[in-house]
Amino acid sequence: MKSRHLARSLAVQTLYALDINGKIHETEVPYSCGFPGLSEKEQEELESDVVLYALFLINGTLEHIDETDEMISRFSSRRSIENISIVDRNILRISIFSLLYCKDVHTNIVIDEAVKLSQEFSTEVNYRFINGLLDTAVRYLHDSAQN
Repeated sequence: MKSRHLARSLAVQTLYALDINGKIHETEVPYSCGFPGLSEKEQEELESDVVLYALFLINGTLEHIDETDEMISRFSSRRSIENISIVDRNILRISIFSLLYCKDVHTNIVIDEAVKLSQEFSTEVNYRFINGLLDTAVRYLHDSAQN
């Protein structure tokens, strides 16, 4: 499962780069421009399953960006999506995409991975915000499926 964590890290970093450059809503799907921050040699050394899963997360998130952003906005009652740090916003984006479209990944894994990514890339306390927002999203999706 280390390969999936690495793929999620690459997806967050790529979405972060697109977001910080104002291209997150303009990027063509499918995205195939490589992974920012990695040299050509490092990219060539990545296992194919890491690359495939990272691109799946990137392209799925980009394809459903409006839907994921709307859900983040709905469950973030104290911060608008623009006021969520760019790192956290993109961790949330791939996590919401995963909750909606990756039915083979248990919700606890999605939340645990988001918390780990937040602890790696964000500030010390932001993982609590991410955990709470995703927990609320899971309950909402569960309740919606019941009705």
